[in-house]
Amino acid sequence: MLTIPEYFGSLVFDDRIMKARLSSQVYRSLKQTMERGTKLDLSVADAVAAAMRDWAVENGATHFTHWFQPLTGITAEKHDSFISPAPDGRVILEFSGKELIKGEPDASSFPSGGLRATFEARGYTAWDPTSYAFIKGKTLCIPTAFCAYGGEALDKKTPLLRSMEALNKQALRILRLFGSTEVKRVTSMVGPEQEYFLVDQAMYNARKDLVYTGRTLFGAKPPKGQELDDHYFGSIKPRVAAYMEDLNDELWKLGILAKTEHNEVAPAQHELAPIYTTANIAADHDQLTMEIMQKVAARHGLVCLLHEKPFAGVNGSGKHNNWSIATDTGMNLLSPGETPYENAQFLLFLVAVIKAVDEYQGLLRMAVATAGNDHRLGANEAPPAVISIFLGDELTAVLEAIENDAPYAGMEKKKMRLGVNALPRFIRDTTDRNRTSPFAFTGNKFEFRMLGSSNSIACANMMLNTAVAEVLRQFADALEASTNFDDTLHELLKSTVIAHKRIIFNGNGYDDTWIREAVEERGLLNRPTTPDAMGAVLEKKNQDMLIAHQVFSKAELLSRYEIQMENYCKTVRIEGLTMVDMVRKEILPAVEAYLADIGSAAAAKQAVSPELPCTYEKKLLKKLDLLVNLMDERTEALEQAMVNLETLGDITQEAYAIRDVVLPRMRELRAAADEAETCTARKYWPFPTYGDLLFGVR
Repeated sequence: MLTIPEYFGSLVFDDRIMKARLSSQVYRSLKQTMERGTKLDLSVADAVAAAMRDWAVENGATHFTHWFQPLTGITAEKHDSFISPAPDGRVILEFSGKELIKGEPDASSFPSGGLRATFEARGYTAWDPTSYAFIKGKTLCIPTAFCAYGGEALDKKTPLLRSMEALNKQALRILRLFGSTEVKRVTSMVGPEQEYFLVDQAMYNARKDLVYTGRTLFGAKPPKGQELDDHYFGSIKPRVAAYMEDLNDELWKLGILAKTEHNEVAPAQHELAPIYTTANIAADHDQLTMEIMQKVAARHGLVCLLHEKPFAGVNGSGKHNNWSIATDTGMNLLSPGETPYENAQFLLFLVAVIKAVDEYQGLLRMAVATAGNDHRLGANEAPPAVISIFLGDELTAVLEAIENDAPYAGMEKKKMRLGVNALPRFIRDTTDRNRTSPFAFTGNKFEFRMLGSSNSIACANMMLNTAVAEVLRQFADALEASTNFDDTLHELLKSTVIAHKRIIFNGNGYDDTWIREAVEERGLLNRPTTPDAMGAVLEKKNQDMLIAHQVFSKAELLSRYEIQMENYCKTVRIEGLTMVDMVRKEILPAVEAYLADIGSAAAAKQAVSPELPCTYEKKLLKKLDLLVNLMDERTEALEQAMVNLETLGDITQEAYAIRDVVLPRMRELRAAADEAETCTARKYWPFPTYGDLLFGVR
């Protein structure tokens, strides 16, 4: 049996394989392309393609695909076999550099947000040599960018790569000013923690809402939920442990650095966390991880739910995006060192992030906006929709000293005394992990906690990278033009802290008084829903910044607005239609059947004992009859609200009508149905309950 180090990355055309299979000249040329962005010669591409083909075929592959990330939120692939006809009627296996570099998938059925006309079906995929090819099943998958016939980006990889280049360019300017000449590249690094639920597949199949929408649209709370906190970090159940073991094996074969696994807060909820890697590869790996989590679950008779809020009344699932900046020499630019007050370079990068998050908080909120995440943000289980930064006591004190031109007294590094002599004593971190903060500094990185569990991490990171790049550009311009570097640096640090300290908050983000303070006193943005948040794309300041760094064109930005708003509308429409279908075809018939039997029981009871009042039956009959009529009325109201959407003029009006009318109608209908569930005998209820789903996997 192979050990983990022996099979880790066995399905990846990584550096080890390239060194072994490519000539030294081809290998050096490819590495220059990967690390420095130099243009790839076609002869080099042919050599790489031949080596990739031979390696893939030896590992059982029969096809290849350009694996890309369109604006659907999931990945896409079109498979072509390696076979080509031979003169003798047989076949040979071929794969050319041209096929490696470029593909031409039909783009007509992918979201474009108006970037192409309906008749312009052609799109192009272009090989991303910075992300290793891999084998999935019997297919060689080549990570690629995806663009329209006119060259506009139709994917999430292209803007992410552009944002990484923008950050690299501006960060290098700063490092040169601090005398660093050996650094050749600066890269954003990411480690996304992935939360998810596991439910029994048979129960999942019995619920139309889970099948069609990924979340439960109905469901009364069970007697026990997460109140006892007994699931968090608890012993992992055998069936779940077997799933996690299988999942790790599949991820490790693909070179995905799955590191940590544990039970999360809600029953049936779990988390997987990888080790850091570059933002581009992390985004690719996270998309793969979500896909493989769902495939492996099916092998175990389970379903992996990645919706942000699959169950009302218990915690939803997020994706914590741990972000830092590193050099190719191994330096973490967000590491304070032992004396952060004396580390001017660290402080400059720190305040750059603070300013970027403050000035472009709207873009960061927009990057995590989905119909699913709207149910989670601000629900006392995830960060609020208001963005703030947690720094911890020491860094906050450092910035206050800079603001006031005061000496920094420093903080004593306190030892943790655990009260048991046999246990070791260790130094306490000076930054806590504030789980209520949307954007928290956690020692040498920032944890952006607002992402939903099904989100692509590309969106948040492209906005974060570019916002920080813009602030670094401003800093570099000022420092390069200065005749006194130290004075200008001091003034930059001080003025930035004064101007943007409003975004720093080290307290409880769940407290309602904080939301009032944030909005009314500090002037921070509160955009609780997707329609509110998406307007950031249309703001001139945001457009100018993203266009200036060549991360998006204006047309690409407007297309993103259209696509995300349309996705929001379609998602809620599907949910509304599913609710109507479930009430009409399942819930109402079930309650009516129970009503009929209760009525028959009451009649039989009266026939046997006329003197008995049948109080229980009458009360229940009256209550259920009221609820049946209420569900019928509210179903009609929801249907009418969705019909009214057809009369609206554009996607923006539709989104606001969904927010203001359709979603409240859905909540009202659910309330009546959930109350009916609590009054209906178990054997009549037509689908698995919350108790079944949350506690059904053992």
